[in-house]
Amino acid sequence: MATSALAPSFLGKPIELCIVTKDHKRTLTGLSALGIGPWRIYTCSPSNTTSQTYRGQSMPFTIRFCYADITPGGMVYEVIEPVSGPTIFQDFLDRHGEGIHHVAYDCNGVPMEERARMFEERGYEMVQGGCWIGDSRFAFFESKGQETGTCFETIAFAEGWEYPVPDEWFPVEAEEGSSQ
Repeated sequence: MATSALAPSFLGKPIELCIVTKDHKRTLTGLSALGIGPWRIYTCSPSNTTSQTYRGQSMPFTIRFCYADITPGGMVYEVIEPVSGPTIFQDFLDRHGEGIHHVAYDCNGVPMEERARMFEERGYEMVQGGCWIGDSRFAFFESKGQETGTCFETIAFAEGWEYPVPDEWFPVEAEEGSSQ
């Protein structure tokens, strides 16, 4: 059997597995029953996220997003609920219903603009993006022909970045400052 060599992946380290939902609290309740959590809950909105884009246009949006560590300091689960404005998350819900939406990767030390160019060179286009609380840049990419059937996110964290205090914890009994 013949083998062929693949080019090294430019994606970097996987850091997040995301589920999109219509109701983040319901989804967090179900995942918590499996022992996943506690959850840090945040809001991404025009008040704390600059450079918001949707399918190439400047477009305000609001989402609720929740993080729980899979491994401390490593990968996290993310749950996203679209709240307002056009988003790829609402598009996904409308087309497919709730479920796994994307895998996120760090920028592998490559500047965000270069990462975007690298995705575009491979036939992917940026479909949503922004800069959350001034120092966490994110961009979502889909293949133009949908060959992969999924979305990839790339995130650039500022040096020394740490999670901010969440809007709330779930379950509410979770101790503030918990890293699990």
